[in-house]
Amino acid sequence: MSNPTQPATGRKLTLVVLGLAALITTMLCAFALPSLHSGPHRVPIGVTGPEETRKAVRESTDGDAWDVRLYPTAAALQTAVKHRDIAGGLAVSAHDVDVYTATAGGPSATSALTALGDSIAAQHTTRATVHDLVPFTADDPRGAGLTAALLPMIFGGIFPALILGSIFPGHRGLRTRIAGALLFSLVAGAAIAAVLQFATHSVDGNYWLTALGLILGTAALSTTLLGLQALLGMAGFALGGALMMLLGNPLSGLATGPHWLPAGWATLGQLLPPGASGSLLRANAFFDSSGAGLPALTLAIWVGIGVALALLADRRGRRPAATARSAR
Repeated sequence: MSNPTQPATGRKLTLVVLGLAALITTMLCAFALPSLHSGPHRVPIGVTGPEETRKAVRESTDGDAWDVRLYPTAAALQTAVKHRDIAGGLAVSAHDVDVYTATAGGPSATSALTALGDSIAAQHTTRATVHDLVPFTADDPRGAGLTAALLPMIFGGIFPALILGSIFPGHRGLRTRIAGALLFSLVAGAAIAAVLQFATHSVDGNYWLTALGLILGTAALSTTLLGLQALLGMAGFALGGALMMLLGNPLSGLATGPHWLPAGWATLGQLLPPGASGSLLRANAFFDSSGAGLPALTLAIWVGIGVALALLADRRGRRPAATARSAR
C-alpha cells in the first residue's frame, strides 16, 4: 500500500530545493552583477572657471559617468561639496586645475575625479592640485572603520530577533521582544558609535548625532526582522535575513559611495536599511548631517514597517486566545 504522505513530502522537498537554488542565484547576482558593472554612474560634479572653459569641460565629460554642473566661483563649488550637493569638482583656469574632493563621501569617486582632473590638466599643459575638503580621519585615512561598521549593524538586527525569539517565544513574549529589540538598538548604536569615535578614531563628528543615526539604523534592522519573524515564523526571519545580508550588504555602497553602483542597484541599496544606515552614518560623521534627511526617513519607515508587522502578528495571536476563552 502506498503512503499518502509521500507525494506531499516530495512536493515540499522540491519547493525547498528550488527555493534554496533561487536564494543562491540571488546571492550571486547581488554580489557579482553590481561589481561587474561598477564605476562612475552619473556622479554629480561641479566645474567653475572662465565660461568657455567651463562649457568645454562640460561638453567633454558630461555623459553616463558624470553629471556636470556649473558653478560661478570656486567658493560656491567648495560649499556644494561640503553640503553633499556634488561629489567633488574642478576649478579650471588658464594656468592650473584645482580638484576639490570629499574622500569621506566616496573614495572611488574621489579617485576617478582626481584622474579626470589630471587628464584635463594635461590638456592645458599644466598640473592638477587636489584639495580633499572632507577627508577621512588621520587615524583611519582609508575609512576602514566606517566600512567595517556595516556588518555589526546587520548582525545587530539578526541576533536580537533570533535570540529574543528563543528566550521569549510565542504570542505572550511578542511585546517583550519588541521592547527588547528597541532597547538593544539604543545600547548597541551608542556602543558602535563610541568604538568608531573613541577607540578606532574612524569618525570625528558629533558623537550624539552619530549615535542617534546608528541607533535608528539598528532599530530598523532589528524591528523589521522581528516583525517578519512574528508574522511568518522562521520563514519570515530567513527572508528578512537574506534580504538584509545578501542584497542590503553588497548594495549599500558604504565602501565606495552609492554613485559607484549602477543606477537601479544603487537606488535599491539606498532604500534598504543597510544602505540607508551607511548613508546616515556618513552624513552625520563627516558632513555635519548634510544629506541625512532622506536616509533617516527611510530608516524610520522601516522601523514603522517592523512594528506594524509585529502588531499585526499580536492582533492575530489574540484571536485564538479570545476564541478559547469564549469556548469555555
